[in-house]
Amino acid sequence: MEQPAAAEAERDRGLIAAAATGDQQALAALYDRHVAAMLGVSLRILKVRQDAEDLVHDVFVEAWQRAGDFDASRGSVRSWLLVRTRSRAVDRLRSLEAARRRGLLARAEQGPEEASAPPVWDGLDRARAKRALDALPEAQRTLVELAYFEGLTCSEMAARCGIPIGTVKSRLSAGMSKLRHEFAETGDARRASS
Repeated sequence: MEQPAAAEAERDRGLIAAAATGDQQALAALYDRHVAAMLGVSLRILKVRQDAEDLVHDVFVEAWQRAGDFDASRGSVRSWLLVRTRSRAVDRLRSLEAARRRGLLARAEQGPEEASAPPVWDGLDRARAKRALDALPEAQRTLVELAYFEGLTCSEMAARCGIPIGTVKSRLSAGMSKLRHEFAETGDARRASS
């Protein structure tokens, strides 16, 4: 019997392949399946709901245009979408901050609807990620969380943690390597049991 996560990943691969041929219903299904997680990542980084929603829209437009570029050997569709979301959110945050520094944008007061929301993950992904993060040494876990949940750059993490940038890079690299190894082992175990 196929594991639910494997079945979901297979469904996503079918949807992205259909979207690459211009199937709008497939793209809509991907949107429904992943928009909450993408919005959670975007909102944690950008902090303003409208900016986060705009960014998620832009990422889906890009996913529609580049669906044919998806490579299943490099990860899941969900990961592909979330990495794109995180990357674009960090870029957008830097652009917005640069514009604010130049006085082009006024700092708006955040209302309750703009408060940061936790990322929305399904139960299996969330449990796997929590176990993997909890298994990291605290110094590595802290940097992974700052990078992926707050969108900080290496230099920003170095300043916040009071450590050299080279130390940030080596700890972050070691932590990511351990996470990749953990997820590869978990994925292998799931495929073997199905």
